[in-house]
Amino acid sequence: MTELTGTQARTRAKELVEDIDIAMLTTRDDSGNLVSRPMSTRRMDENGDIWFFTAEHTKKVDEAEADDEVGLSYCDPKAMRYVSVAGCAGVVHDDALMRELYSPSLEVWFEGGLDTPGITLLRVTPVEVEFWEPGQNRLAQAAGMLKALVTRDTPDDDIVRHAKISY
Repeated sequence: MTELTGTQARTRAKELVEDIDIAMLTTRDDSGNLVSRPMSTRRMDENGDIWFFTAEHTKKVDEAEADDEVGLSYCDPKAMRYVSVAGCAGVVHDDALMRELYSPSLEVWFEGGLDTPGITLLRVTPVEVEFWEPGQNRLAQAAGMLKALVTRDTPDDDIVRHAKISY
């Protein structure tokens, strides 16, 4: 496994989060159960904060306000790319930032666009981000796995690229 660190790891994490787009946001409900729902990522900024649009009066917002520790899971199984984020969530009211992050595709959820009552931003500030992705193209990866099967040895270290980033 190839370990990425520092700026290289942070840059790659940002690319993966923004490219995979849909995350499962996990909060804790009133009964203590973990509850997940899909969210469309708008951006991961230079500080590592991950931004989403949401309606202010929702269970996810209530849950995040009651317990701000949340998880985000990004999954792209076809390309074998995965990102896990542990962080803290908070509602942010910032009209300028909302105008910057908004796109017409959000009208599926917010019929009135930025004028939709209760539309707001949800920010997840990462505490830790971890990702895994192929370290080689598919053909080289398949050859490496086949070799490991035939030789009954572990795959080469560069078959998976990985990073664990603390913020």
